[in-house]
Amino acid sequence: MFFLARRPQSQVVSVGTLLVALLALPGCHSPGPFVWIDKLAPEQTVAVETAYVVAANDVVMVQVFNHPEMSGRTRVRSDGNLSIGLLGDVQAAGKAPANLATEIAEQLTARSLAVGARVTVTLDEAAPVRVAMIGEVARPGLYALSAGAGLAEALASCGGFTDFAHRDRVYVMRQTPTLTRIRFTYADVLRGTRGTATFRLRSGDTIVAE
Repeated sequence: MFFLARRPQSQVVSVGTLLVALLALPGCHSPGPFVWIDKLAPEQTVAVETAYVVAANDVVMVQVFNHPEMSGRTRVRSDGNLSIGLLGDVQAAGKAPANLATEIAEQLTARSLAVGARVTVTLDEAAPVRVAMIGEVARPGLYALSAGAGLAEALASCGGFTDFAHRDRVYVMRQTPTLTRIRFTYADVLRGTRGTATFRLRSGDTIVAE
């Protein structure tokens, strides 16, 4: 049975969703190949790409100069669109803010909603990082963590380990795009050694405590 934690800064998703995630990872508790965190390619340790692109559930500020009715703070929906007054839905996810601003300005001009439209788009709130916690942890489940969270924050969110956990066998399962099994020890996580200090979780990661 899975128990969902309730925390002020983390959102827990339904058990049904968790089961779907677990079914996508057959044999995740079984022995198999892994890579130690300090042997991981550097590009796999950071939270986001160097060039930021808008993602679903991000909150962005859209400013259309001299048009307050089309300006404001808006959340990108799960389908990747955001809604702008008078203009309607605009595909936002996967685009750099500057490129998105240019596309909005072009659509406003093409539809005669603004003359010489000047638009800026800035990130106001990054979407939470959604990860699954399974195995020998106090409260298995799906958690929404703040952007840039590491393994220590995730383990704290689920209440830490059970008495049966092997603290030298903590894994992060990640699609890179193939499934990669990244191994940690809890001692390294606490000390911030062997690359754990710079490691950042990504949405879709599954953390397994054996």
